[in-house]
Amino acid sequence: MEPKGEGHFNLELENGMKNGCIDLAFERQPETLAIQEAVRVLLQGLGEDINREGIKKTPFRVAKALREGTRGYKLKVKDFVQSALFPEAGLDEGVGQAGGVGGLVVVRDLDHYSYCESCLLPFQVRCHIGYVPSGQRVLGLSKFSRVADVFAKRLQDPQRLADDICSALQHWVKPSGVAVVLQCSHIHFPSLDMNFLDSSHHGFVKLLVSSGSGAFEDESSDLWGEFLSLLKFKGINTHNLCRNGSVKEWCPSVKSSSKFSPSDSEMVSAVSSILRSLGEDLSRKELVGTPSRFLKWMMSFQNANLEMKLGGFGYGETDTKSKGEVKGRRLHSELNLPFWSMCEHHLLPFYGVVHIGYFCPDDGYTPIGESLVQSVVHFYGFKLQVQERMTRQIAETLSPLVGGDIIVVAEAGHSCMISRGIEKFGSSTATIAVMGRFSTDLSARSMFLDSIQKSS
Repeated sequence: MEPKGEGHFNLELENGMKNGCIDLAFERQPETLAIQEAVRVLLQGLGEDINREGIKKTPFRVAKALREGTRGYKLKVKDFVQSALFPEAGLDEGVGQAGGVGGLVVVRDLDHYSYCESCLLPFQVRCHIGYVPSGQRVLGLSKFSRVADVFAKRLQDPQRLADDICSALQHWVKPSGVAVVLQCSHIHFPSLDMNFLDSSHHGFVKLLVSSGSGAFEDESSDLWGEFLSLLKFKGINTHNLCRNGSVKEWCPSVKSSSKFSPSDSEMVSAVSSILRSLGEDLSRKELVGTPSRFLKWMMSFQNANLEMKLGGFGYGETDTKSKGEVKGRRLHSELNLPFWSMCEHHLLPFYGVVHIGYFCPDDGYTPIGESLVQSVVHFYGFKLQVQERMTRQIAETLSPLVGGDIIVVAEAGHSCMISRGIEKFGSSTATIAVMGRFSTDLSARSMFLDSIQKSS
């Protein structure tokens, strides 16, 4: 590799200083300072040490993520659209289609995220837009994503988001009609009083909503049918499409909010302060219960909320999930154990599955129970965490119970990867902790990793 010269080094230093100045200026803005102070109150309410190394900068990181995720309040559709309308000849009136102008144009699979106005958790959005150009002009294709982002980067619910995108395009582009379909996914954390091993809990609430204007106002029209057919080509199931404002409530926290009434008024005030700092109107009826619902989610991660029931366990009594032979000992696996956690760096959810493998002797012992292993996973998951630490803690806790030989693999999706400007949709993180024989025996690790692949 060619060594960097002095000029290159000075340029890197100058860029670093510029970025540092930008961060410093952002940190000193009144809105950022207010959010940081509110986050400190929330962390202290959870029983956390706000001077702990992993959390010391969390208030700033949270403020930065929230302001990035709600930047749409300061964006204007016309700034993206007016310079991107291009002339294109075609049939505005008459019979037939004109390959663009006068015919249907569909832009599919635009990935976005938004913050749920009911609970302040991010939700994922896949946006599909169809429109019929008129006036002998078409809109640059990249601008559809820009327009969707103006409204996605606000506190939202799916139906209003679809309506906002549709009406904005109709107003500024002036086509014959606009159709919008959104696929939305909202994470559903289990409550602490539910059965963690309940197989009916899938972790996500999914919703398909639509909005139409102009030629798409009639939802039984041939144009709608054509648009939906082009979505079906991409494998999108439109049978569960909600129309005509039929969506009453989709946020899972709303249904159970009546069971929780936060007693800490200071923490409630802190969440209200965050909403005001983002530019929201707290008198808006949709936000009335938001502080309490957000706190319900956060309070799930208090350190003392769960206990591990390890007393008296050596090797338990349950069927094996998978097994193999390595040097006279049996390899047992507990695979796809779900977990939910909250990133201590950004106070955003991460969630996934844990796979655990260990050896048992061949002299009559059977593996420890799945319920015990799952309780350990939940104990370390329901905390402010980082995935690397959680994986290690699970391994260290279970190691003495299984004779020291253990491997733990955690696979997770992190909402901080999509909701603070990075927008790496579909990315996942895997972490591995090994102890005992798994530290040195490559064949043992390979056997376990193969069992994960087969299970998936």
